[in-house]
Amino acid sequence: MNKPVVMNESDNKWRATTILSVRRGGKVALGGDGQVSLGNTIFKHSARKVRRLGENDSVLAGFAGSAADGLTLLEKFEEKLKAHRGQLRRAAVELTREWRMDKMLRRLEAMLIVADSESTLILSGTGDVLEPDHGIAAVGSGGSYAQAAAQALLHHTDLEPAQIVEAAMKIAGDICVFTNHELVLEEIK
Repeated sequence: MNKPVVMNESDNKWRATTILSVRRGGKVALGGDGQVSLGNTIFKHSARKVRRLGENDSVLAGFAGSAADGLTLLEKFEEKLKAHRGQLRRAAVELTREWRMDKMLRRLEAMLIVADSESTLILSGTGDVLEPDHGIAAVGSGGSYAQAAAQALLHHTDLEPAQIVEAAMKIAGDICVFTNHELVLEEIK
C-alpha cells in the first residue's frame, strides 16, 4: 500500500496543499504551497508540489493529496507526455484511463492540475479530465478558498496571472490550516 503506516488512520490523515492555476491574456500561472500535514501536525513546510514538465519545460503540473502518490502521478504523466509528443490533452486522457483501471494506481490519493500554453486541466483517479470554464483551476485542502479569491481578482482587477495566484494563495493560506505561505510559482507566457 502507498499509505503511511499510522496507529489510528482516521485521526492521522495526510493533508497536503493547495494548488491553483490562473489563465489570462495568453499566460498561465500555477502555484502551490509547501505544507504537508499529518493530522493536526505540520509535517513539512517546504514541499515542492509544482513542476515544469515536457520538452522545453512547456507544461506546468501540480498535485494535491498524498505526496508520494502525487509524485508518482507526476512521473506517470510525464511518461504519457513523452509518449504522445507533448500533447497535453492526449497525455491527460491516457493517464486518467490508466489511473482508473490499474489496480495499484487506483489507490493513489492525489489530484493533478496540468497546463500548457493552450489548456488547463484537472485530473483525478475517477477518470475526470476537467477543463475549467473561466481559466481558474484549484485542488487541495484550500482549493475552494484560493479559487474564490482568484475568481474575484480575475473579474475585478487587471492583475497578471502570476500576481493573482500569489495573492489568492496568500488568502487561502490565511484561512486554511492545511495551506501555508511557502509558495512555488511557475508561469508560461
